[in-house]
Amino acid sequence: MKKFLSLVCLCSVFFCLNAQQTTNNAGLTVPEERIRSGEEGFAAEEFRRGVQAFYKGSYNDAIVQFEKALSYLPDDNLILEWLGKAYYKAGMEGTALSYWQIASDNGYGGLLLDNKIEVVKERRITGDSADKLMRLSESGSFEGNVNGTLIFSQPVSVLPDYDGSFWVTAYGSNELLKITLNGKVIERITGPLTGFDRPLDIIRLADGNMLISESAGDRLALLNEKGRFIKYIGSKGRGVGNVVGPQFLAVDSMGRIYVTDFGNRRVDVFDAEGNGLYYFGQKGSDFAGLKCPTGIAIVEDSVFVADEHTGCIYEFDRNGNYIRDLVEKDTFDKPEAIKYWNGSLVVSDRNKIVSVDISTGSIFEYAKTGNAPSRVTAAVPDINNNVIVTDFTANEIYVMSKVQELVGGLFVQIEQVDASRFPEVTVEVKVENRHRQPVVGLELENFYFTENKRTVSNLQFIGSAANNTYADITIIIDRSSSMKNYSEEIETAVKEIAASMNGRGSLRVISAGAIPVTEYTGNPDGVADFTMEALKNPSAKAVPVDLAIRLASNELINAAKKRAIIMISDGNVTDTTFAKYTLSELSAYLCNNAIDFSFIQVSQGAVSREYDYLINNTSGQDYYVFRPEGLSSIVRDIINIPQGTYQLKYVSALQKNFGQSYLPVEAEVYLMNRSGRDESGYFAPLE
Repeated sequence: MKKFLSLVCLCSVFFCLNAQQTTNNAGLTVPEERIRSGEEGFAAEEFRRGVQAFYKGSYNDAIVQFEKALSYLPDDNLILEWLGKAYYKAGMEGTALSYWQIASDNGYGGLLLDNKIEVVKERRITGDSADKLMRLSESGSFEGNVNGTLIFSQPVSVLPDYDGSFWVTAYGSNELLKITLNGKVIERITGPLTGFDRPLDIIRLADGNMLISESAGDRLALLNEKGRFIKYIGSKGRGVGNVVGPQFLAVDSMGRIYVTDFGNRRVDVFDAEGNGLYYFGQKGSDFAGLKCPTGIAIVEDSVFVADEHTGCIYEFDRNGNYIRDLVEKDTFDKPEAIKYWNGSLVVSDRNKIVSVDISTGSIFEYAKTGNAPSRVTAAVPDINNNVIVTDFTANEIYVMSKVQELVGGLFVQIEQVDASRFPEVTVEVKVENRHRQPVVGLELENFYFTENKRTVSNLQFIGSAANNTYADITIIIDRSSSMKNYSEEIETAVKEIAASMNGRGSLRVISAGAIPVTEYTGNPDGVADFTMEALKNPSAKAVPVDLAIRLASNELINAAKKRAIIMISDGNVTDTTFAKYTLSELSAYLCNNAIDFSFIQVSQGAVSREYDYLINNTSGQDYYVFRPEGLSSIVRDIINIPQGTYQLKYVSALQKNFGQSYLPVEAEVYLMNRSGRDESGYFAPLE
């Protein structure tokens, strides 16, 4: 009898809420008093179990529970919405869209649900490569002088950080500043005891240290990752290792440092330790020589150098041999910094930001600052796919975004709700743009939470996944017959990956044979002596890699927020490799659960199109097992992949009704002139 009364109570609460949802979103009127059927009671119980399974990451279980609930009430919109959410997280976006569309056609969800349907449909069709060349528009700006208070003077260059903030060199005020995405100065560095002497450009080296060119000091200042001074590199003069008026900086894959030397009209090259190696750019038989070198960028084996006097960009090899003029002379008015982005060079040219194709030299204008006095010195892509622009003359920093992103707003998803300590509620929110790219660097001021449209109390910011310094990794070893001759390569890769994790995070090893098998789970140090003979799973002719990827993903759902799969294979693909799940389903499952997919190729050659699809759609990378720099950077690359997941907590003012009431929560995110919103709900613990 007691159980029956509890079920009736849950039924009543559940469907009173459902009536409220219908009223709010569809404009329909539901009578306050009506007889509740037994089907409603059973549906309410299955729904509660489904919500709990969803927040535990058990999406298949959640689907089963929601399907049962829907069998009792086929037209309930709240169940339809949650069933769609469970299918979405399980990677079945087509099915999710069909359930959301039914709810939308019923008049449920309003613009919020319609926008979600539109964004997911757009992602499935276009991916994130459809707008590489698109006009940029200002989404925010930070002035150097606010109400008579000097914040910074004459910004020249920018170095974006992994957490969404960025470093700025202030030429006029002789300092280095760290500024958040919201425009707050959180670090102000003036250099060693003697101070900076007209800091101009700033780059990050492979070891995490930063390098600044001091134009008036005729030297380079080496700083650690927090901006603390280490040593000077170079000195005034005309020989090897000397500079006069250093301008912009670049570093190649071998760690060599390239500096445009304005006073000596050349490019100076130093090794990774700061020792002078050589210089180039002088007049030769096939080259007239650099006149006023400014911006510099390195793309693979090519060095591109801008010349302010000739208005041209020249291409050299890394040894300094002249190759060609990338564009015609006088193409640019006053070119400054050059950065590589989206397969082209981004050039700052007085009041314009332009893209130059490195193959053809064709030009596309990203943005123009207008007719007011302006001198754009740097336009640097940040981790959020914005472009941070410094305007030396206007003494201002602009944040520019692609027009489509500004119009589309932010895509906000409430990922998890933990009410185990109710009334304290912890919420995990993922924030992305329309093309799955995470938004990093948000703070408490960017979030607004409500319950039933009423502001929550004591909202606190717990943290951002972008700040995590370790990752959980699953290695998939291809056990197909063609891999029998690569035992040494596999062992080398596994050991290097494990060693580079430095004992932090969890490591799993899955062997992809006829049936995928989890071979190891635990501390990375546990596979320090890994051998292929230790694998229990034998080789097989037919290897369903898709099942191995699903198994690996399932085990990472509740892992650390930075998580990834690393596939070790020769890249051969057969009819059985992706027979059970399509590539779009696999990539959706990985992306919707923030799991990155990287690939280690044990044989030389290009990665197959199938694996390349997964890599490109999950922000992963591909590596050759015996590449010169080794595999130790893979873990660092994974940790540096942007993560737009945030945790916040608040104190709920709702009545939990012994844990039987479905409690709503709404999250809104604001960033400059963009915003996004999501609505969800949860159940407090049963009593």
